[in-house]
Amino acid sequence: MSDDNIVTITVELHGGPLDGRTTAVTLTEEDPWTAIPNDGCAYPGGSSIYAPDTRGRWVWQDDQPAGNA
Repeated sequence: MSDDNIVTITVELHGGPLDGRTTAVTLTEEDPWTAIPNDGCAYPGGSSIYAPDTRGRWVWQDDQPAGNA
């Protein structure tokens, strides 16, 4: 993929520990999700995983331990 196809947008997060917050997300065809470091997730030092649903809303998927996201 060329750099011309990479886009950064700001999205609102839905559900999970970061519900209602906004974050910048870099979109690529290979990576339709984002892992956000979050001390409030289920794993100390871990990340919360968000991905777009079929309507384009960025919805919480899971929490991952540090080093796994």
